[in-house]
Amino acid sequence: MLPIGEHSNPLNMTPLNPGNRRVVPVWRIFFAGITCVALLFCVAWFMDAAPRPAGAMQRLLPPDSGTAGLQEMLLRLSTTARLMQTVAHPDDEDGGMLTLESRGRGDSVLLLTLNRGEGGQNKIGSNLFDVLGVLRSLELTASDRYYGVEQRFTRVADFGFSKTPEETFQKWQGHDVALGDMVRVIRTFRPDVLVARFSGTDRDGHGHHQASSILTREAFRAAADPDRFPEQIKEGLLPWQAKKLYIGNVCGFGARTCPDADWTVRLNTGMPSPLLGMSYAQFAVEGLRHQQSQGAGGYSVEPGDRFTFYKLADSALPPDTDENGHEKDFFDGIDTSLPGLASRLGEEQSKAPFLPGALIEVQSQVRQASAAAERDPLAAAEPLLLGLSEVNKLAQEIGGAALSAAAKKALLVALDTKREQFERAAALAAGVSLTVAVDEPAGANADDAFMAVPGQSFDVTAHFASQAKTELKKIALDLPEGWTYREASRGQNNAATFRITLPPDARYTRPYWHRDDPERDAVNAIDDPQYVTLAFPPPPVHAHAIYEINGRQGVARAVVTVSYNDPDGGVLERPVAVAPAFSVMLEPGQMVIPTTGDSACKVKVAVTSNLSGESKGTLRLEVPSGWRVEPASLPMDFHQVSERKEAEFQVFHDGMKEGRTEIRAVFDSMGHKYSEGYSVVSRADLDTFYYYQPAVQHVSLVDVKIPKDLAVGYIMGAGDDIPTVLQQIGMNVTLLPAEKLASENLKAYGTIVLGIRANDTQKEVAENHQKLLDYVSSGGTLIVQYNTGVADFNHDGLTPYFGELSRARVSVEEAPVEILAPKDSVFQWPNQITAHDFDGWVQERGLYFMDKWDEHFQPLLASHDPGEPEQEGGLLRAQSGKGTYIYTGYAFFRQLPAGVPGAIRLYVNLLSARGSG
Repeated sequence: MLPIGEHSNPLNMTPLNPGNRRVVPVWRIFFAGITCVALLFCVAWFMDAAPRPAGAMQRLLPPDSGTAGLQEMLLRLSTTARLMQTVAHPDDEDGGMLTLESRGRGDSVLLLTLNRGEGGQNKIGSNLFDVLGVLRSLELTASDRYYGVEQRFTRVADFGFSKTPEETFQKWQGHDVALGDMVRVIRTFRPDVLVARFSGTDRDGHGHHQASSILTREAFRAAADPDRFPEQIKEGLLPWQAKKLYIGNVCGFGARTCPDADWTVRLNTGMPSPLLGMSYAQFAVEGLRHQQSQGAGGYSVEPGDRFTFYKLADSALPPDTDENGHEKDFFDGIDTSLPGLASRLGEEQSKAPFLPGALIEVQSQVRQASAAAERDPLAAAEPLLLGLSEVNKLAQEIGGAALSAAAKKALLVALDTKREQFERAAALAAGVSLTVAVDEPAGANADDAFMAVPGQSFDVTAHFASQAKTELKKIALDLPEGWTYREASRGQNNAATFRITLPPDARYTRPYWHRDDPERDAVNAIDDPQYVTLAFPPPPVHAHAIYEINGRQGVARAVVTVSYNDPDGGVLERPVAVAPAFSVMLEPGQMVIPTTGDSACKVKVAVTSNLSGESKGTLRLEVPSGWRVEPASLPMDFHQVSERKEAEFQVFHDGMKEGRTEIRAVFDSMGHKYSEGYSVVSRADLDTFYYYQPAVQHVSLVDVKIPKDLAVGYIMGAGDDIPTVLQQIGMNVTLLPAEKLASENLKAYGTIVLGIRANDTQKEVAENHQKLLDYVSSGGTLIVQYNTGVADFNHDGLTPYFGELSRARVSVEEAPVEILAPKDSVFQWPNQITAHDFDGWVQERGLYFMDKWDEHFQPLLASHDPGEPEQEGGLLRAQSGKGTYIYTGYAFFRQLPAGVPGAIRLYVNLLSARGSG
C-alpha cells in the first residue's frame, strides 16, 4: 500500500481518461455525471435514509429511493447480520466488500477508520493538517453513502507516512488510545463479524495500516473483557464478543487469484446488482470518487469478476469450514435470521418465552410486505407499519423481562436497528416524506448560508407529503436541551411554521476534537466526549412527523436545512448549524518575520457577522510585551447577516531574536468577547462542516538574509503556502498562472519554482517542459518540487539529464541530515546552513526522492529513516548551460508555513542558487 494521500489503487481501477490525464478537469467529469443522475432519477434530498453517517446531511442516492430503496430496505429487514471493518485512513476501505455486504446482502455495516487522513497531501488544494482532516471526513462520509455503511473514527491523528507499526504506536502514545476507541465502537455497535482490511504484517506497507490490523486483533478479545477499559463499563457499555475475526491483504490488493491456504472467504464484488444497475465494485468506486483530495476522482472499474480475499484469524465459534478451509460467507455458522435472535440467548431464552413467537411474527410481516411490494409498493406500507408496531411492543417486553443486562442490550440493539428500518421502509412504501427548512433566503454561496446564533430566534417551515391515503397526526421538532419552539402557523397541505429560540449558551456546530499543535501532535484532544468516535456531532435541529395508515402509526424523520446557491446555478441544502455572532479570523494564521530589516509588519483581521440587523463592536489586537499596535483599536458597524469587514493593523515588533510568539485578535461586542473564527468546509458533492480556530497568528521570528533584486516566478501545482511565506520575509515573488506559461517571458525572473505536484496537476507544465529547460540553459534557476506521478514524471522529460523519480522518502522528521557538499553555495549564501537548520522540522523530512541520476547531478543532502540506507536523492543540483536545475523532495511545503527557521533559510538559498556552486 502507498502512503496516505497517494492512492494505492487496490481495485486496479483505471483513470477515466487514461490516454490524456490532464485534458478534462475531474470536477467537470464528476458534475456531468451528477447532472445525468439527476435527470435520470430525479435525485431528491431525504433526511432519514438508513444507514445515516453521524452528523451528515443524507443525500438520497437513486438506489435508496422509490421501489429500489424499498426493495433494499426489505432485504435489510430480513437479516440481523452485523459487520464492522477497520482501516487506517480514508480511502483504505474495501468499498466493494462493504457495498456487497450492505446493499447486496442487507447487513448492518460499520466502517471504523482510525484517523481522518489529516497528515496526507491534498491533491486539489492547499489545505493541510486539521482542516484537511475535516474535508477528508466529509469525503469519506460521501463515499459511505454509496457503500451503505455507518462511519466511526478514533482520536488518533494521521501524522504522516510511517514505515513501522512501532513508530506509529510511539506517536499514538501506545496501543491503548486507539484500542480504547475501537473497543468502544465494538461495544456500542456489537458486530457479529470483525474484518480488518490489513494483515498486520510488513506486506501492508504503511505503519498505520499494520497498526490498524494489530489493534483489531487485540480489540476482538478486549471488547469482551470487562477488565479492559472498565471506565466504559461504568458509563453503561457492556462487554461484547464478536463471533469471528478476519484479516485482509492476504494475497495483495487487486489479486485475481489466491492460494487456497491463504484465504477463508472469497467474495466476488464484480457481480452485477439489478438494484444498482452495475456491479458492487463499480458502485463503490462511484462513492470513492468523492475522495478527490486523495486523487480518487478519476477512477473507474471495468465490468467483470473482481475478487476480494479474507482469512479467518480468530473465532469464538467452532470451525465451520469445508475440506479446503473455506467458508462461503463471513456469517457461516451464525444464525442471522430474525428468530435467530432468540436462539442466541442460550440458556437465558427460557427467561423470555414470548420472544421466539414475537420474532416469528415480525419476520412474517417482513415476508408479507415483500410479497405485497411485488404487486404494489403502496400495499407494503400496512404490513410494514404492523411490523414496526410489533418491534416497539417487543422492545418494551424485553425491557421488563428477567434477562441479564448483556442479553437485553444485545436484543435491544438489534431491535432498534429493525425499528429504524421499518420506519424507513414504510415511508418508502407509502411515498411519505418530511422536509423542514429555515425561512431565510438562500445564501449567495456556502459561506453565506444562514447560521443560527445563540440567544436568537429563527423560523422554519415543515412540509409533509404522502402518496398513500395518510392521516397526519402531528409534526414536532427535536431540539437540544435548553432550546424551545412554538408553532407559529399552520398552513394548507400539511405545512406548519415554527419559531425556534436558542439559549444564550447554545453549543456551536464544530468538531468535537482538536489538536493544540496540528503540526506536531499525533493524538486529538476530545472537547465533547458524548460524540467521541462519531464522524461529526449530529445536526442540532431534527423533526419528526407521526402519521397513520388505516390506524397503523408510522414516523417520518428529517433534519432541518438551510439553502445556498450552487456556483453552477442550482440550489443546495445543508443542516442548519449554530455559530457565534461574530467570526474573527487573523489572515494568514502564520506569519514569518525576519529579525533584521523593517521592524513593522501588517496584520489583517476579518470579522464576519451572523446577526441580521444593526450591530457594532470594537476590534483590537493583543501583542507580545514590548510590541505596539497602531491603531490601538478599531470600531466596526454591521448592518446585515453575513457582512464581512476587514481591518489592517500596523504592528511594531521587537523581533531581533529568533523565536516564536503569537498575536491575538479580539472583537468586543454587547458585553461579549469573540476571539475565534470558523471556515466553512464544503463542496457541491459533499456535506458541509466547519473548522474552528482561535483568532491567533502564530509568529515565527527568523534570522534570514534575502538576496537583493531577485525576482521569483512561482507556478502553483496542487496548492501550497510557500509563496505567502516568501512574500512575508520580503522576497519578490510573482504567481505565474500555468495557463500563461507558454506565452510568459521567463527571462524576467531569476528563478522559477514549480509548486508541489505541478507536473501532475497542471497540463501546461507538462506541455512546456522544453521551454522551462531552455530557460535554465539560458541562465535561469529552476526549482522542481516533488510529484507523485512517478511514471509520468520519468517519462515526460522534466530534467536536463537522466534522473529517475522514485517513491523513496524519509518519514521521520527528526532523522539526521548530512550535508554532502558543505562548500556548495547552496549552503553558503546568502545564509550559512549548518546541521542545526534541520532541527524542529514537522511531520517528515521529504518524499518522492530521486533514486537514479546522471553524473551531472550533484546530491547535496543525505538522510535516512532508522534501519534504512542513506537517501541522497532528496536534493539534487545540476548545471545546465548557463543555468541551474534543482530537484527537491524535501518537504518545504510543510516547513515554510510552519515557520521552521532552518528550512526557510535553506529554501531562500535554493532560490538564490547560481552557476555551478
